[in-house]
Amino acid sequence: MYKIYRYTLFLFILAAPALNQAQGIKPGIWQGVLQRPDGQQIIFNFESARLKGKPVLYVINAGERLLVDAIRQRGDSLWIQMPFFASGFALKQGKNGSMEGVYIKNYGTRKEEMPFTAVHGTAVRYPLNSPPAVDISGRWAVSFNSGNGKTQQAIGEFTQEAGGRITGTFLTPSGDYRYLEGSVSGDSLHLSGFDGGHAFVFTALLNDKDHIREAAVYSGLRATQRWTAQRNDTVQLPDENTYTKLREGESRLNFRFRSTSGKWVSINDDRYKNKVVIIQILGSWCPNCMDETAYLSDYYIHNKARGVEIIGLAYERTGDFEASRKALIPFQKRYNVTYPFLVTGVSVSDEQRTEKTLPQLESIKAFPTSIVIDKKGNVRKIHSGFNGPGTGKHYDAFKKDFESFVNSLLKEPS
Repeated sequence: MYKIYRYTLFLFILAAPALNQAQGIKPGIWQGVLQRPDGQQIIFNFESARLKGKPVLYVINAGERLLVDAIRQRGDSLWIQMPFFASGFALKQGKNGSMEGVYIKNYGTRKEEMPFTAVHGTAVRYPLNSPPAVDISGRWAVSFNSGNGKTQQAIGEFTQEAGGRITGTFLTPSGDYRYLEGSVSGDSLHLSGFDGGHAFVFTALLNDKDHIREAAVYSGLRATQRWTAQRNDTVQLPDENTYTKLREGESRLNFRFRSTSGKWVSINDDRYKNKVVIIQILGSWCPNCMDETAYLSDYYIHNKARGVEIIGLAYERTGDFEASRKALIPFQKRYNVTYPFLVTGVSVSDEQRTEKTLPQLESIKAFPTSIVIDKKGNVRKIHSGFNGPGTGKHYDAFKKDFESFVNSLLKEPS
């Protein structure tokens, strides 16, 4: 039955009054499996519960529990919309309480569908069939091979429990891979993450405790990338504050875009004069932007009275204002964002996105990127990427450095 409805997932959700709230999702822990055509499975766990009388799910990745509260039902069919990233599920409930259907991800110009099944009562992510052959806890220098001769350097940080359960993440110059969870069973590593935007699993055969060579990451429906790693406690990434730069001779930004409320906003408005202003470059499709938005929203609420302002500049999958606005509003609502989100009207895939929107920059290389402007309107720092809460101590270090820097600017004369 789910096939009849799956292409109208978002239409049904928008027409919520015509549907009943889901009553029949069995409460408790579930194991969800996204099936790729190459046989690889992206596995994650979620919990079904009720919140204020409504059915909800909590997607579980290591220390994160992501609330999903847009669930609708008609008969044995379910429609579940993820809170962000234009993604969701169209499912059919089985008589034994299982669920089967498709995961749908909207990329703007195309939609991607993956077969999905879920079984109740299975808390294991990937099987722990054998004692782990090695313990890969620690810090690793990682190289991702893009397949075109180029590589991306990253840092892997993992914590492995005695039984083989493993959590961790990968840090890159443009951000982290958020919360990952999996297992080391025998000499096999499986480490996965799912949040509606990311859906991937890292696999490897562990030959020894200091090297990872036979490894791949499977992302979404078809993307595959090879990676290698070597244990290295002192490896560092390039300085995030030098990744994106102003063009020579430039010191100030100049822009004017329409906000999600329809109001035109400029960096030159009186509201921003004699203030420390943080420009947040983001996209609703970007999971790291979700983490940064959660942090900046809270920071703004507690610091705006001190003379801090924030402006979000959004680059969506389309240049259409209304489509972009609809994609951004869930971010604003979920994280109680009280500073403006501006729609640049330039898609993230546009190779001229920097020239069309912020020509004072050499290029916009990473999402998110934050730009800190002093009281006189001069750009004082550009920070690429965001180390979110899934990175632990790195997230704490970022907050400390960021807040200390803004405090120093607030003390400067206007």
